[in-house]
Amino acid sequence: MRIRFLTSTPLDIRRGSGTYVGIHVLAVALRGLGHTVDFETPRLRLPVYTLERLIFNRRLKPCPDCDLTVGFDLDGYRIAAGSPSHVAALKGVVADEVRFERGLTRLTMTMQAGRERLHARRAARVLVPSAYSAECAREFYGLAELPRIVPEPIDLAEWRRFLGLNPAGSAGFTVLFAGRLYRRKRVDTLLRAAALLHGRIPGLAVRMVGDGPHAAPLGRLARELRLADTVHRLGDVPRSQLAAEYNRADVFCLPSVQEGFGIVLLEAMAAGKPIVASRAAAIPEVAPHGLLVEPENPEALATAIETLYRSPEQRAAMGAEGLRRVEAFDAPRVARLFLDAACAGAT
Repeated sequence: MRIRFLTSTPLDIRRGSGTYVGIHVLAVALRGLGHTVDFETPRLRLPVYTLERLIFNRRLKPCPDCDLTVGFDLDGYRIAAGSPSHVAALKGVVADEVRFERGLTRLTMTMQAGRERLHARRAARVLVPSAYSAECAREFYGLAELPRIVPEPIDLAEWRRFLGLNPAGSAGFTVLFAGRLYRRKRVDTLLRAAALLHGRIPGLAVRMVGDGPHAAPLGRLARELRLADTVHRLGDVPRSQLAAEYNRADVFCLPSVQEGFGIVLLEAMAAGKPIVASRAAAIPEVAPHGLLVEPENPEALATAIETLYRSPEQRAAMGAEGLRRVEAFDAPRVARLFLDAACAGAT
């Protein structure tokens, strides 16, 4: 089968984050099953990402020789109508994400959400990674039916290879956050929890991987909370260093209030790390075994982290459960689910 992937998401982990990882891993897995996957991406690079996406979509043409066209997020909205082989694969629902942002980020994401709505309504089939995203897509985009659910994949063999090649140790109790620094990630809740844990966890280290539009406010908050010796902002890092950070961590923390899925949860599970996270959005679907707390509650987050600090046995048990659960998301299995859903009803 010849499959065409349409995506304006930057094809690197620094800018494309989890969206890039999910698309890349899926393509590799589909090729491993014997299919051809061709990427169509923007040729024109612009400083304004939303404008780049709109121009990319304006220039897209149908591909009569393709057996399946998969447009990720909003990409493909102009050519989706009337094609029985066009699938809209929403990695998240932008109309849901935008509710948690402000300023220029909110403005540009609102523009993207309008195009994503058109894409979802015009495509022959809509795929989403979680039940949470399915409900959001139906609500915000006015879909008559719930989209099909296909979870995000993780290449377990490759990720385990990275983990094995990049060992790391820690001198103190280490909490890791990884992700793009948007407001909806609520990293400020983690920083406030770290301040509350001063004196309760000697040698606590909070290591933050990732960059984004909310980085500057978070830096100011860390200084206000006098966390210079506790919080280590690493910015964007290569995959090898990311694996080392998972190895170094005692706990992985995701305080986000909006996640369409959360590939970082799979990475933490595959690394055998216990998870502390918000009981919000798709997080309970992906990591029900984690220690999940009330969103935007620094005290609850601090208490959960301290609980795991004081119980190595609970950390080990949660890590083992994560290793068991993550097997369901291995890339070859998810690729087969993806094909079944993407081709369902196609003529």
